[in-house]
Amino acid sequence: MRIVSLLPAATEIVAAVGALPELVGVSHECDFPEAVRQLPRVTTTPIDPGLASSAIDEHVRALVSAGRAVIAIDTNRLRQLTPTHIITQDLCEVCAVSDGEAVRLAAVLDPPPVVVSLSGRTLDGVWQSIASVGAALGREAEGQRVSAELSGRMATLRASAATSTPRQVLCIEWLAPPFTAGHWVPEMVEAAGGIDIGAAPGDHSAERDWAELNGLNPDIVIIMLCGMDVARSQRELAILDDPDALDLLGRVPVWIIDGNAYTSRPGPRLVEGTERIAAALVGRGLSGLKRWRQD
Repeated sequence: MRIVSLLPAATEIVAAVGALPELVGVSHECDFPEAVRQLPRVTTTPIDPGLASSAIDEHVRALVSAGRAVIAIDTNRLRQLTPTHIITQDLCEVCAVSDGEAVRLAAVLDPPPVVVSLSGRTLDGVWQSIASVGAALGREAEGQRVSAELSGRMATLRASAATSTPRQVLCIEWLAPPFTAGHWVPEMVEAAGGIDIGAAPGDHSAERDWAELNGLNPDIVIIMLCGMDVARSQRELAILDDPDALDLLGRVPVWIIDGNAYTSRPGPRLVEGTERIAAALVGRGLSGLKRWRQD
């Protein structure tokens, strides 16, 4: 078996079900577990990840408007790797290669590989995707076990938070322009003991206005920027100059989560992300979670 993963969440799932030895290629963003950093990269992007979030947003919009791919597959490298399985997604064409593009390329390979698509938009959907990947890779028992363990850990977190007083939580996935975090994040907030006032379970992440977000009057704001760790998120916050944003972030507690690792990837570490949300609600720092104060 020769597996190619086109997104970081899929790579983490492959590792979780015990198929890491069969992984032969990954996306340019795959960085966990550490062993995958040495594998061939099969995707590319013209966007400089070091740009400010506002510049990244402008570049993405320009590419989409021009009909160009935000993330593309290196077809020559893919052909050389001769995969038997390709894992992709149908959640976001900006964040990773879409399943339609993967199917199109798979059809021209000889022999054509099996294409497995991650489609979970809620926690149950993510757990089901993990089970499906395990089954597709001949590791059905492992996939079921991992899915059940993650679901159980989330239930334990939810039970332990049930006696706490729920807090009004606003989760921000992008700063310029602001996007509220959707999909599985509202369920993570609920399991941590809070109430997500910016989105409902399964919602797409949505662009909002800082004035509107300010008017929601959250008790706490959690910054979980897509694809960015805590240090990078701190730099983004430091250059934020919207008056409504600064007013909001200056009057309520603000915590930063490593969104790249714990909230934006629909995979096993969503449970760890929920643990960090729970810690933020009670004012306790963990690795990958840091309190931020406006100067």
